[in-house]
Amino acid sequence: MRFEGTENFVATEDLKVAVNAAVALQRPLLIKGEPGTGKTVLAQEIASALGRNLISWHIKSTTKAQQGLYEYDAVSRLRDSQLGDARVHDIGNYIVKGKLWEAFEADTAPVLLIDEIDKADIEFPNDLLLELDRMEFYVYETRQTIKAKQRPVIVITSNNEKELPDAFLRRCFFHYIKFPDRETMERIVDVHYPGISQLLLREALTSFFELRDVQGLKKRPSTSEFLDWLKLLLVEDIGPELLREKNVAKLIPPLHGALLKNEQDVHLFERVAFMARRGT
Repeated sequence: MRFEGTENFVATEDLKVAVNAAVALQRPLLIKGEPGTGKTVLAQEIASALGRNLISWHIKSTTKAQQGLYEYDAVSRLRDSQLGDARVHDIGNYIVKGKLWEAFEADTAPVLLIDEIDKADIEFPNDLLLELDRMEFYVYETRQTIKAKQRPVIVITSNNEKELPDAFLRRCFFHYIKFPDRETMERIVDVHYPGISQLLLREALTSFFELRDVQGLKKRPSTSEFLDWLKLLLVEDIGPELLREKNVAKLIPPLHGALLKNEQDVHLFERVAFMARRGT
């Protein structure tokens, strides 16, 4: 089966090629791109398109690679031993399976999402090299080797907060999700808001891309934020004529809190409006 996008996800041709290449090579697919460009959603849609289960491992700054394999709950075993519980005689009762173990033992190869890998310690990717290569790992407490029944489709996302080790990168198929152009954005909107006024959409897209092009923005608004903003425009019944106004006092788009997410960017627009008023 090949990934061709889904009815809920607009995939560009280069993204389709990347997904299918990673599946064919049986390599992890490393996805980078601006926040809000659909990296996490991509894994969900790949699972849907291929008819696979999705297993998600969301990485935090405190996450260790070992947690993806298994953890030994020594505290519970100690407590049970003090209570005279017979379960303590089998150490396997205190082995907590991680997401990789769950993916390895699945009868049908799932899609395994390792989300935002760059949030973890710099050694985190290297600590998973052997397991992702050989599709197996050893459980020291029970002296057993866990091997994957089927090689899962692995999707790894990164927001580029940290550089990933070269040894890890060599084992991945890499794709950078470019920010959607206007035509692609129209297709995305059509998926989420079919039947939307084309006049409103045209003016909203113009305002949105003009905002993204402003020099000095600390955080440019993303695709997901544009969709949120568009929803608010519909809910509040804001028409295209208001977006079309070029009044310098209204340089900041209506309901801009859905697009501008920090005070520096709001102040930037306020300064631009002030300078524009002085120039008139």
